[in-house]
Amino acid sequence: MLSRQSRMRRGDEFETAVRRGKRAGRPTLVVHFAISGDNEPLVGFVVSKAVGGAVTRNKVKRRLRHLMRDRLDRLPRGSLLVVRANPPAASARFEHLAAELDSALERLLRRHESSTGGQQR
Repeated sequence: MLSRQSRMRRGDEFETAVRRGKRAGRPTLVVHFAISGDNEPLVGFVVSKAVGGAVTRNKVKRRLRHLMRDRLDRLPRGSLLVVRANPPAASARFEHLAAELDSALERLLRRHESSTGGQQR
């Protein structure tokens, strides 16, 4: 599980990541990424009712939190990351969800490093 101090809980943090951040989309999920300050990276999850019922949504959230735990060290300080699940995430295999998350994260981090000249990390 992702530690409590790494989880995004405030609405303004979600808003900053979604509205001002960069975005990378995959069929099962969309990842929003922004840098705000110099704190530890924060990760938030959005799983709407379009994904499924409460049991399905919670299962998807647990999987995403577990996947992000192992990838948190790849994020630069001050990162705000929002992972939004799309309806296909409900039926996606764990390995497929992991591959799509890796693909989206890699794309966003490459964009970030090229825009900062690789200075932050």
